[in-house]
Amino acid sequence: MTHAVGRRGLIGAALAGAALSAAATLPGCSRTPDRQASDRPVPTRTGTRRAATRPLLIGTYTSGDGEGEGGGTGIGTGTYDPTTGRISLAATIGGVDNPSYLAPHPSGSTVYAVGEQEKGVVTAVALDPDGAHRVLGTRSTGGAGPTHLSVHPSGKWLLSANYTSGSVAVHPLGDDGSPGKRSDLVAHRSPPPGPGQDGPHAHQIITAPDGRHVLATDLGNDTVYTYRLDTAHGTLTEVSRATVRPGAGPRHLTFHPGGRYAYLACELDNTTVVCGYDPATGALSPGSGQSTGTGPGTSYPAQLLVTGDGAFAYLANRGHNSLTRYAVEENGAALRLLGTVPVGGDFPRQIAISPDGALLLAANQRSGTVTVFHVDRRGGGLRGAGPPAAAPGAACVLPL
Repeated sequence: MTHAVGRRGLIGAALAGAALSAAATLPGCSRTPDRQASDRPVPTRTGTRRAATRPLLIGTYTSGDGEGEGGGTGIGTGTYDPTTGRISLAATIGGVDNPSYLAPHPSGSTVYAVGEQEKGVVTAVALDPDGAHRVLGTRSTGGAGPTHLSVHPSGKWLLSANYTSGSVAVHPLGDDGSPGKRSDLVAHRSPPPGPGQDGPHAHQIITAPDGRHVLATDLGNDTVYTYRLDTAHGTLTEVSRATVRPGAGPRHLTFHPGGRYAYLACELDNTTVVCGYDPATGALSPGSGQSTGTGPGTSYPAQLLVTGDGAFAYLANRGHNSLTRYAVEENGAALRLLGTVPVGGDFPRQIAISPDGALLLAANQRSGTVTVFHVDRRGGGLRGAGPPAAAPGAACVLPL
C-alpha cells in the first residue's frame, strides 16, 4: 500500500517458457563520490560450466484501482539464469485474485499469496516440479487489503497483515501446506493514527531471527508491534511496541543476520531507521531517521533488504525509481549511505535477492516489468543485467 500515491502498492525442475523482454537496456549504475575500485563490475569468468536456470514467481495485481494499475492474470511463473540474470516467463497460475505479495513455505513445496482486496484472503499453491501447480485452499484474513504475509520458521503458521483494516491474522498450516481456519486476529486499536492518517494500517508481519517473536509494522499509527506467538494454539500476545517519529509511516522491517539490529523503511518521511533489537524481550529500539539519498521530498521507500553476509543493505524507492545502497557497519548497528542506482523501471514496489546472493531483482509496478542487477559482494555495487522482463501488474518477484 502507499499513502497519497497509488495503494497497490518452485522449487524443483526449471519451468520452460518463452522469453519476454522489453526493448530498452537498463540504465547504468549511478556513480557516487565514495565509489571504490571494488564497485566496478566483476568480469564474467569464461570456460566455466553454465549454471542451470532457477524457478521464479511473480505476484501481480489482476485488477486496477483507478490509477492505471493492474493487468496481471495471476501468479506468473518462469525461470531466471543465475549467471546472466535473464528472465524467461512461462505460464500463469490462475484463479488467484490480486496476489500482490508472495511468500514461500520453508519446505519449498508451497507458496502463499495475499489477495489484496476488500475481503482479504490468503491462498496456498502447491508447486509441482512438472508445472501442474494446484491451489490448495483460500482463507479469509478477517480484514481488508492484506499487503504482506510470511510463514513462521516452524512451517506451521501463516502470518498476514491487513493494511486497510489495520489488523494482523494467523492461520494454521496443514501437513500439505494448506491454510486452516484462522486462529487469531488482532486489531491495532492504539496509539491514535499519525498525522494525515485515517486509522491503523498494518503493512507487514515477520518473525524475528530468534523465532520467539513476531513483529508487525503499522504505517497508520507509526508503530511497530512485537508479539509472542503461542505455537501450540496460534495466538498472538503483544509484549512490546515501538513508535517512530509522527508521520514517518513505517512500512517495511528487515533484520540484520546477527539478530540484534533491524532496519525500518519509513514510507512517508523518506527515511531509513536503524533499530536495536532485544531477543530476550522482543523490544525494538528505533534510532533517528537517516537519508535515503533521494533528495528532498518523499520518494515513498518500499522495501529494505540485507545481504546474507550482513555487509550491505538495499532500499527500493518508488517515487525516485531508484535503489539506495548502504554499507552495514559496526556489526549491524549503523548504515552508511553509498548512493543510489536507477532501477530501470517505474515504481519498484518490491525487491528480492536470489538465494545465492548474486542477483537483485525489482518488481516495478507501474511499468509492469522486472529488472535484474548483478550484486558486487565486495563493494555492494549493482550492475544492470540486461533488458527488463515484461510482467504486467508486477508487484512482487520471488526467485527460488
